[in-house]
Amino acid sequence: MAITDIKAFAHLTATDIEALGQELDSIRRSVELSRGERDAKYIRRTIAAQRGLEVLARAVLFGSRNRWAWLSGTALLSVAKIIENMELGHNISHGQWDWMNDPEIHSSTWEWDMTGPSAQWRRAHNYSHHTYTNVLGKDEDLGFGILRMTRDEQWRPIHLVQPLANILLAATFEWGIALHDWSIEKQLSGAPRDQLMSEPNKDFGRKIGRQVAKDFLIYPALTGPAFTSTLKANATANLVRNLWAYAVIFCGHFPDGAEKFTIEQLEGETSGEWYLRQMLGSANFKAGPAMAFMSGNLCYQIEHHLFPDLPSNRYPEISGRVRELCDKYDLPYTTGSLGKQYLLAFRTIHKLALPDRFLKRTADDAPETSSERKFAGISLPALPNAERWADKWNETHWLPIDPETGKRRGLRSALNEAKVVLQEKARHEKEMLRETKLALQEKARQEKATLQRKAMRERAMRRSRRRGVR
Repeated sequence: MAITDIKAFAHLTATDIEALGQELDSIRRSVELSRGERDAKYIRRTIAAQRGLEVLARAVLFGSRNRWAWLSGTALLSVAKIIENMELGHNISHGQWDWMNDPEIHSSTWEWDMTGPSAQWRRAHNYSHHTYTNVLGKDEDLGFGILRMTRDEQWRPIHLVQPLANILLAATFEWGIALHDWSIEKQLSGAPRDQLMSEPNKDFGRKIGRQVAKDFLIYPALTGPAFTSTLKANATANLVRNLWAYAVIFCGHFPDGAEKFTIEQLEGETSGEWYLRQMLGSANFKAGPAMAFMSGNLCYQIEHHLFPDLPSNRYPEISGRVRELCDKYDLPYTTGSLGKQYLLAFRTIHKLALPDRFLKRTADDAPETSSERKFAGISLPALPNAERWADKWNETHWLPIDPETGKRRGLRSALNEAKVVLQEKARHEKEMLRETKLALQEKARQEKATLQRKAMRERAMRRSRRRGVR
């Protein structure tokens, strides 16, 4: 199962968690107070660069019947669409630049170059996902309603086609997000399902009409004789943008180490526990400046979930401070290469398409879904001379402070020590199985030898009786 008690899982006290929350609050305040012209120049230059790339791409596509013009124009348009989606549309809609009070660069006015309306995405994503990150039954982004990403979700036969559904979602990611947000918008607004002309339906229909007309009618028509080749270029650029956005999102939410939580965790959740849930429920991937920019700085997904409304260009510096806190509180900082993080998510998608009876690990100790129950029944006395300190902490063998170094011991140490204990347990069980196998083989050998001796005696007796008769 997913995590129900974050304090027990993290091996931190309530005091530790609240202290962690206060230090993260301090990071937020320092960034808010230091926002200024440097940040404003960054976003304005990004907007100018993106628009310049798109204009250049559209101009090149006038000659798109030429192969090299088509390839160049499509590549430029793909990059422009990725930047608009990741670094502009996503981050502006999070309110990261609202502090500038610029009506053009504001979450309430920016409309992104995606199928779904920005307003519907903001309400579904900013509230449902970022408030209840990875909480089963509350976070609608956990599998996007079509993928089983944790064993806490009961397996159904439809999940057998999950690998194919994943490919379809990747290729049509903007449509998947749009339909997902549209469904949540109708729920939040209370619009009747059978009311065709409800406001959510009208907003959704208008945006689809504008987007489809722009990409597949107006811009191709402007290129005249190159209509067909330009239409193909637009479709290809959308596909490239969809695949990239899908990969970035999945690498930040579904590799091993991005934990899931049950609704029980929300009961009485403190500010510090909310921060901790964001840290444990997200994952980063390693990226240089160019890849970070193209990902909308969502290679820093942990920092984004901690501070979704702080400017994205500040995430690299925030990352260093968050890493220091992870070291201080002995917490894991989940990161890895883009390829590794995606392969872990990809493995989970295919593995959880199968019924649980085909899976080896338990639901409490699966790599994609850990729980505080993974530590149940095992002792973690990894420190030297731990017996000397047993009277000081008498809850379990776990020592919250390393008596030799004075450093705090949290989840990182617990995971490392549990791994050693479980490996030793597995080794012992393997050795026991080997010894049992050898004992059974020896028993079988002895029984076979006994049967052979018995058969030889019986043959000898039969021969003796035959001689007596003669």
